[in-house]
Amino acid sequence: MTQQHLLLWRHGRTAYNSAARLQGQVDIPLDEVGHWQARTAASRLAQRARPARVVSSDLTRAVETATYLTRALDLPLEADPRLRERSFGEWEGLTGAEIDARWPGEFGVWRAGGDPTGVGAETRADLAARLTGAVADQLERTPDGGGLVVVSHGAAIGALVAALLGQDPAWRGVGGLHNAHWVELVRSGPGVDPAWRLLGFNVGPTDASSDWNAGPDPAPAGDDDDAVRDPD
Repeated sequence: MTQQHLLLWRHGRTAYNSAARLQGQVDIPLDEVGHWQARTAASRLAQRARPARVVSSDLTRAVETATYLTRALDLPLEADPRLRERSFGEWEGLTGAEIDARWPGEFGVWRAGGDPTGVGAETRADLAARLTGAVADQLERTPDGGGLVVVSHGAAIGALVAALLGQDPAWRGVGGLHNAHWVELVRSGPGVDPAWRLLGFNVGPTDASSDWNAGPDPAPAGDDDDAVRDPD
């Protein structure tokens, strides 16, 4: 089999990202800055990547992000609901402070890297199984040697990277992924463990702005998104 490349791209910013609200599977669109991020990142990706296929989570923020790249590359966009973000149950739409006020114990468990219980949240193990199954299936559908771009979400991509590198779902060896940034992996040779090698993590056109999270215009510094970003 010819060497195969896999690029995992997180969606651009949304109003929930800006307000530091946990998104999960809430279906909200990109905000103005998110469209700028996706458009800017897609322009850079189109210059360096020539994938055979682009597959996206079916949530609006991912589809909108992916569309900038598929238009630039003249490729069809395929949506797969298995690539959605981790479900956080009752916590979705809340800020870290709101979650901590109502579920202080479980919030502490989550921030320490554990799985909260009693709130309907998807476990890291289940998330990793869902994402790896989806990506394995999409890779099977990709022409031999052709690259695949998967447009997904922060926690989902973090769990997927851990799984592809042969790590436990609770592994926290990489940090959070910025909006509209990506991860690049290449398949290892036959019989090599793990089956994938990490070439780049949290890669993006950060030279496009002095403050990527604020968009093209000056704005106060800060990244409140860290308050509710999955610690994976």
